[in-house]
Amino acid sequence: MFLSNASAYSFEAAGSIQVLTNVARFRRALPSSIAWSCTTWYAVSGSIGSSASANLGRSVASPSREKRGLISILLRLGAMILLLGVRVWSAPGEIYHENSPEGVYPMKTAELLADALGRVRGVVHEVTAGLTPDQLAWRPQPTTNSICWLIWHLTRVQDDHVADVAGTEQVWTAEGWADRFALPLDKSATGWGHTPGEVAAVRVESADLLTGYHDAVFDRSIRFVEGLTDADLDRIVDERWNPPVSLGVRLVSVIDDDAQHAGQAAYLRGMIAHR
Repeated sequence: MFLSNASAYSFEAAGSIQVLTNVARFRRALPSSIAWSCTTWYAVSGSIGSSASANLGRSVASPSREKRGLISILLRLGAMILLLGVRVWSAPGEIYHENSPEGVYPMKTAELLADALGRVRGVVHEVTAGLTPDQLAWRPQPTTNSICWLIWHLTRVQDDHVADVAGTEQVWTAEGWADRFALPLDKSATGWGHTPGEVAAVRVESADLLTGYHDAVFDRSIRFVEGLTDADLDRIVDERWNPPVSLGVRLVSVIDDDAQHAGQAAYLRGMIAHR
């Protein structure tokens, strides 16, 4: 449908207001590849009202009531057809929820996992920012953990577990981080069962080494979880437990462990600030 001088003034309360308030809703529901064309269709067929005509500097005649009624019907019909297309177009496994906020697709499990991992990453950066090597290695008691060890350990656990379920080599060895840290520990160590002496051995010369390694692991983890479907989460990845561990349970376990240690590191940072 194209606008003419006679029709440009016809999109009043019956058509343009309803269409304009629904544009954002349809843009959120549609994938980015077709959202722009959807909005363009609305702009051509229903969003140019009196203000737009004035901006064009034209003096247009008001169409007859019959024409206004016909255009309003056509606009409503077009909106119904577009909505039907959104429902039919849905990608595999996606369901369009008409009553959900703004009519958008619900969050996928993969997006939820990615969000949780991202929150851990945020804490890692906040906790280590501006700390000296001695502050990173500080422990309240000889048998407790340091910020350095906690961040290294939670990153090693994520690296080890995600690499195992993804069937890839750990970032720790594949990208040379074990050599950069040069810790007096076995390269396969993740911190599990460490003695106080081994905890004390985990030191770095800069917080950038800790955050750099964590960022590299985070990027690998995100690439993995973004490709998962809900059905993938039921895959059994560890039969040594009863019941056997599924992929979904393993990933939640990683996030839970990481979040706990990130919180412990944040608490230590508060103690350091008040020493």
